[in-house]
Amino acid sequence: MSDVARSAGVSQTTASFVLSGRTDMRISEAAQARVKEAAKTLGYRPNVTARSLRTRITRTIGFVSDAITTTPFAGDVIRGALEVARSHDYLLFIVESEGSASTESALVNALVDRQVDAVILASMYTRYITPPKDLHGQRVVLLNCLAPGFDAPSVIPDEIEAGRAAGRLLTAAGHRNGIWAIGGHQAIPATPEGIFAGNERMRGLQEVLREERVVLDGVVECEWNAEDGYRQTRALLDAGRRPRALVCSTDRLSFGAYQAIAEAGLTVPGDISVVSFDDQDIASWLRPALTTLALPHYDMGRTAMELVLGAEALGNTVHRIPMPLRDRGSVAAPRG
Repeated sequence: MSDVARSAGVSQTTASFVLSGRTDMRISEAAQARVKEAAKTLGYRPNVTARSLRTRITRTIGFVSDAITTTPFAGDVIRGALEVARSHDYLLFIVESEGSASTESALVNALVDRQVDAVILASMYTRYITPPKDLHGQRVVLLNCLAPGFDAPSVIPDEIEAGRAAGRLLTAAGHRNGIWAIGGHQAIPATPEGIFAGNERMRGLQEVLREERVVLDGVVECEWNAEDGYRQTRALLDAGRRPRALVCSTDRLSFGAYQAIAEAGLTVPGDISVVSFDDQDIASWLRPALTTLALPHYDMGRTAMELVLGAEALGNTVHRIPMPLRDRGSVAAPRG
C-alpha cells in the first residue's frame, strides 16, 4: 500500500480509501485515477485475510457433498455453482465426505474455522438427511436433499412434475391402455436413489393418468439397472402381456428394455413406446434416441449458489427445479 501511495503521490491513507472503494472522503478524480493506475502497474492486491477481519466477509463458499463430485452428474452441478460464484467474485471450496458422517462433520468444522461465508450441503441422490449440528446457525443451502425441521432452503429436481410430463406425453400420443411402469415406486431393495425419486415420479405419473381416466396395466417393482430393465420387459413379453408403452424409472432400465423389445422382434416406438427419466449420456445414442426427462443438474447448482449469495434471509423453503423433456424418437401413437 505504501508503494502504491508513493507512486501515485498521495498519502497511504488516501490510497487505502481509494482501493477499498470508500466514497465518503473528498478525494479528487485525478488522485483516484493515479492510485488505481499505480495499483495496476505494481500488481497490488489487497490482503483478503486482513480485509476479512474488518469486514467479516471472506468471499468464500464451502461446497460439501457425500459423493457428488465423483459422479457423472457432478460436472454440471459444480459448473452451475462455479459460474455464479465467479460472477460475484467468490471462491468455492469443494470437499467430499464419501458418505461418512464423521468426515462430513470434520469437513464442515474445517470450513467454518476458515470463516467461509456460507455452506452448500449437497447429496448424490435426492434424499432426506440430518445436517451436521455444526451447521446450525450458519448460512446454509441444501442441494439435492431435504432436512425437515432444519432452517435452510432445499434445491431439488421437480420429480413430481416430471412424472406428470411423462403421463401427458403418452396420453397426448393416444395411449389409453397397455401402459406399464418398470422400476416402480422405488428401487428394490430400497436405495437412496430410489426412495425419493421413484415415489415422486410415480405420484406425478399416476395423477395425470387418473385425470385422463387411464389406468396403468401394471407396475413392476425392481432394481434400477439395465439388466433389470431387460429381465422384466422380457418376462412381460414372454408371459404374453405385451405393453404398448413403458414408463421406465431411469434410463438404465430403458437400455435393458430396448434390448428385450428388439429380441422379441418388436420395435420402439412402432410397437412399444418408451419414456424415461435422467437423460444419461447414452440416451441420445440409442436408436431410436430415448425420450426422457432430464435431471437439471446445472440449473440446480446455479440456483443453490444464487440462494446462498442472495441478500435476503434464508428459510426452509423447497425450490423445485423443472426437469426438461428431451423429446426424441421413442414415443409414438399406438398401432390400431
